[in-house]
Amino acid sequence: MLEPEIAAFIERASALYPSHHAAMTPREQRELYDRYAAVLTPPLPSDLITQDASFHSGTGHAIPLRLYRHPAKARENGPIRGTVLYFHGGGFVLGSLNSHQMVTARLAADTGLDVIAVDYRLAPEHRAPAAHDDCLEITRAALNRQLPFDLPEHASLQLAGDSAGGTLAASVALQLRDDGMSAVRGIALVYPMLGTEPQLPARDTESDAPMLTLADVRQFRDAYWGKSGEGDATPGPAWTIPLAATRFDGLPPTLAVGAEHDPLRDDARVFVERIRAAGGDARLLIGTGLVHGCWRALETSPAVQAMHRAVCGFLREHASH
Repeated sequence: MLEPEIAAFIERASALYPSHHAAMTPREQRELYDRYAAVLTPPLPSDLITQDASFHSGTGHAIPLRLYRHPAKARENGPIRGTVLYFHGGGFVLGSLNSHQMVTARLAADTGLDVIAVDYRLAPEHRAPAAHDDCLEITRAALNRQLPFDLPEHASLQLAGDSAGGTLAASVALQLRDDGMSAVRGIALVYPMLGTEPQLPARDTESDAPMLTLADVRQFRDAYWGKSGEGDATPGPAWTIPLAATRFDGLPPTLAVGAEHDPLRDDARVFVERIRAAGGDARLLIGTGLVHGCWRALETSPAVQAMHRAVCGFLREHASH
């Protein structure tokens, strides 16, 4: 059963963004998505400092970044230092620095940590592993203190993301482990997509869930990884699909959040179970009465507010002190 506040949120969101508009061009879809996000974005927290910059990748393209900092909150909360790289959702097709600023701004304001939003390349113009490569390069640059921001020395680094951004955060953590780089202190995944096909039973029981259906998931998947047998696209390397990993040990502490009414719900559960089976530290939170994309209901939904507090608490717990 939906939380009443979430039912009201769905009604409002559906009026603003009734479907994923597959007939539109990618540019038209993104413009509509950003307009939808703007309507649902409240004023950003006061005293929040933002700074835009670009990181020039090794292959020559620019990766836009946005830093969110709330220095007053950081002082109030004591000597906590840390940076969170945030990878936005949008099925690898949609999303921007602006579309998720409500989330990134509130994470910075409510934790006192620096939050850096990453505007990675999007599909279908840039198929797998383009988004993963961008996020991995940014993470390595952050670990090597090469980002174009004045960040505190010896501050911890954590990764966070929602939906497709959860795929990116988990994949980057797995790849860094394989590369022998274990400096990431934690990863927080909110209603993440962790495989190319959602896990059971939610894949079946929530296939027609509000806000995201199984058909939507497959449409986004095909836009990024390509359809099976498609001549001009092949699935990206295995590291881009977290649940396809052969090992789940050696990962940083992980928080995975699933929404009850979401075909992706059990991706979070299965990922946590595999990490725990390998002896790792992983926590699972299932948001009762919640749906995919519900973080945008933070102002009105008690269940989303509890989810947000859990994410903030996890990030603060694993930051430098």
